[in-house]
Amino acid sequence: MRNRMKPPAALLAIGLAATACTGEGGGGGGAGAYPRNETLYTTGTQWGPPANWNPIMNWTYATGTVGYAYETLFLYDPYADEYTPWLAESGDWTGEDTYELKLREGVEWTDGEPLTADDVVFTVELGQMDSVPYSSLWDWLDGAEAVDDHTVRFTFSDPRRQEWANWIYSNAIVPEHLWADRSEEEVSSGANEDPIGTGPYVYETHDEDRMVWAKNEDWWATEALGHEVRPDHIVDIVNSSNDVALGLLTQNDIDISNNFLPGVDQTIDGDPQISSYHPEPPYMLSANTAWLVMNMERAPMDDPEFRRALAHSIDMQRIVEGPYSNLVEPADPTGLLPAWEDFVDRSVVDEHGFSHDPDEARRLLEEAGYTDENGDGLVETPDGDPVDLTIIVPSGWTDWMEAIRIISESAQEVGIDLDAEFPDEAALQDARETGEFDMLINNERQLSNTPWTYYEYLFQLPVQERQTRTNFGRYENEEAWGLVQDLARTPVEDREGMQEIISELQEIHLTEMPVIPLWYNGLWSQVNNGTWTNWPSAAEDTPDHLPTTWRNYNQLGAILTLTEIEPAQ
Repeated sequence: MRNRMKPPAALLAIGLAATACTGEGGGGGGAGAYPRNETLYTTGTQWGPPANWNPIMNWTYATGTVGYAYETLFLYDPYADEYTPWLAESGDWTGEDTYELKLREGVEWTDGEPLTADDVVFTVELGQMDSVPYSSLWDWLDGAEAVDDHTVRFTFSDPRRQEWANWIYSNAIVPEHLWADRSEEEVSSGANEDPIGTGPYVYETHDEDRMVWAKNEDWWATEALGHEVRPDHIVDIVNSSNDVALGLLTQNDIDISNNFLPGVDQTIDGDPQISSYHPEPPYMLSANTAWLVMNMERAPMDDPEFRRALAHSIDMQRIVEGPYSNLVEPADPTGLLPAWEDFVDRSVVDEHGFSHDPDEARRLLEEAGYTDENGDGLVETPDGDPVDLTIIVPSGWTDWMEAIRIISESAQEVGIDLDAEFPDEAALQDARETGEFDMLINNERQLSNTPWTYYEYLFQLPVQERQTRTNFGRYENEEAWGLVQDLARTPVEDREGMQEIISELQEIHLTEMPVIPLWYNGLWSQVNNGTWTNWPSAAEDTPDHLPTTWRNYNQLGAILTLTEIEPAQ
């Protein structure tokens, strides 16, 4: 999760300092005053003023839109590998091509209308609009039918069971009676300024520097499942800078910070009131893999032997110990997250994996015809052309900026001329989507219920003129994409079948190296226990949910964190 906009840090700090002095929360911004011991202050997702509460826009909605207000059919616990019925009471494949969903009875939207099967059918059918992010669902879904008020039957032309298991916990249900008359533009990009959901919180107010949610006293899960969220209000503060966030956390003006805080390891070690998931390095859980993405449409990145040589050149330990101070861990050569460790084929890694080995990098370059013809210490291509490349990350992302400096220096050491540059984020995003780059770092695929999401990111075809979500390197391999689709069709309970396909994908990845896995980006999470305690952690006597406010993580059980934290004594 990264810096998007930076409101004046001084104003934010002054506003919260006043809050701390009065013992009341939420001062300023028209939010009113909230008792500090009943209010949870968060930060780490929102890098600009809250601008939309549209759950369909699953990459930009205001913090809490999904999870606090709108909810999904299931939750998924990535560490227990368990699906928890949520708005749905159950879901089963009743035939080879048929899935039947039973909804809970007694669930209401916060305007008093009941949640029904028609709402689920309507939400799924919104995907028939091309601009809705899950429109590809209708490439393999034939239809959705409300059998009765609480039963939905789905019929598939191509039953992609693994992909469907991902859909049912990833996408929020919206109310048909409020959305049916909306245009496609309103559905896919409208602000949805009056969010009406089924969740534990309702919209109260927002301002330039915060989003405020108020507890829904009639939340269905309290009676149905015994879950009650503890804070009466949640105030999410817009990020301004890492230094300001760290100051607010140590002053107990923020209860949980979910952004990268340089030097927080020293704070955790030195302040008993500040804690994270682990009591020692890497302190954080792993949330996603940071990859080095190379543009396959440019030489010499189009040469797999060059890409493998570059992989061997990178000194990952220096990155882990330097800009990250051991807050992250080096990625496995496959890039699969620790939660997916059982799917790593060690025989494939032993044969085709890579590590920091400058001599091996030089050997691979020489064997592939990359030699230093003019004696300047830098190699030329087999055709005699100079290798003059650039690696980019957004300006201001200090950890990534330092990381690519190290990558550049490592490459130079083996004879690859690679320079680091730092455009602004908007320019980088445009370059990434249009293919106007040599190399960059990306980490946009998060922890999920299946490695299918990881490989779909790497190998998705066809390559478009603008690549907006996946395969930014424009790597084309029909065999790999076919295997990804086979994986999507594999039932989630068929572990052996999954492992067989994933092993083949790993071999393609490690021999072709379309991206180079670098490190596991942390699920940044630092808490101050001064007002709220019993946060999830690795300790045996604490909850084991995900302590985060990041978008799309409430569905991974983070919402349950709010039901188990306790007021400090």
